[in-house]
Amino acid sequence: MGLLPANRARRAVIPRGDVLTLDPRRMHIAILYNRDHEHLEDDPGREAREDVTRVASALAEALSQDGTRIEPLAVEGSRLDFAEVLGRLRPDLVINLCESLAADARGEMIVPAVLEMLGLPYTGSSALSLGLALHKDKAKELLKARGVSTPGFWRVDRLEQLDEVALPYPLIVKPAREDASVGVTADSVVHDAAGLARAVEAVLRTFRQPAMVEQFIPGREIYVPLLGNHPRQALPLTEIRFGSFFEGRPNIVSYRAKWEADSPEYLNTPSGTCQLEDPELEARLIHTAMDAFAALDCQDYGRVDLRVTPEGVPYVIDVNPNCDLHPDAGFAKAARAAGIDYPALASRLVELALERAHGSGHPLARNQGPRLARSAHQSDRNLLSGGGEDRHGAGGSLARAE
Repeated sequence: MGLLPANRARRAVIPRGDVLTLDPRRMHIAILYNRDHEHLEDDPGREAREDVTRVASALAEALSQDGTRIEPLAVEGSRLDFAEVLGRLRPDLVINLCESLAADARGEMIVPAVLEMLGLPYTGSSALSLGLALHKDKAKELLKARGVSTPGFWRVDRLEQLDEVALPYPLIVKPAREDASVGVTADSVVHDAAGLARAVEAVLRTFRQPAMVEQFIPGREIYVPLLGNHPRQALPLTEIRFGSFFEGRPNIVSYRAKWEADSPEYLNTPSGTCQLEDPELEARLIHTAMDAFAALDCQDYGRVDLRVTPEGVPYVIDVNPNCDLHPDAGFAKAARAAGIDYPALASRLVELALERAHGSGHPLARNQGPRLARSAHQSDRNLLSGGGEDRHGAGGSLARAE
């Protein structure tokens, strides 16, 4: 990858009144993604990590159609060389797709923290939000404190703590520091103490992290995709439809169901637009998802996963900031159902990030004629990103590194 000299990394910012807007013909966007699926010989999340490279390619193609300069940048290994590269490039925006560092999902939160120190605007949620979402026990503590409906839970660090678990069966056991259903198998749902011990021991041994023990909620699995900040909208809801393979088995979306396309779990868990005859139930689902998203201070886009009992009671089982943006994944499908095609979705994500950074509206408005820039809500701006051509503070010395 060629690097721009620091004195040539000019900002594509055009003053307009008291706000800033960006000329899409001169935009320079870096797409940051993890390429670490081959970092570990025995990586239980290899397929999920490899998928990020395909998302980066899809977004690069979607955003480069109008001449925007797109620069993919892979993050490999455990070093933070990407920070020095970005400090030299000084792109107008970073699309942050990093979900791990060195094949460790816990490194995900490091990336936006580095981007904030560099003073670079970026898409998606902050380091705080990503860290909370990934530490499932902390996320659930916060949801409980905010009055958001979520299943009862217990964190287990050692097998000796199993006697302390005071939850009614059935239970589901998963790693406490993973996403993308990593570590979730058909054996994760347990009905007695012996099954609980086996499932917890497998998590502790395989992932070397705490196990999250949670009440298993029988019922429908419905996802609420969220887009925007002020205002924030719910895209059409998505439901997982469990096929005949799951008769007599727990209806869960395991790792195989998400990533192994030839497995019966994958073939029997198609997703589609959720059909709800009860508008009040739909309103409850969206309200619960919005509250969960706000509780973790997520921004721009994401997905909230819920289980819904036959009585219509929703429970948040996961909050997914920076969810999968592949054109064939659920978020993009929901956007298409709302009339937003993939290039338009990509542009909207860029616009949301730039609104937080600069307060300008529609910086990538294409073929829509002139329109006035609008200021983003003050509480929704990324104050560390600054504006204009000069960015001082934490990113200064690193930005001049050669």
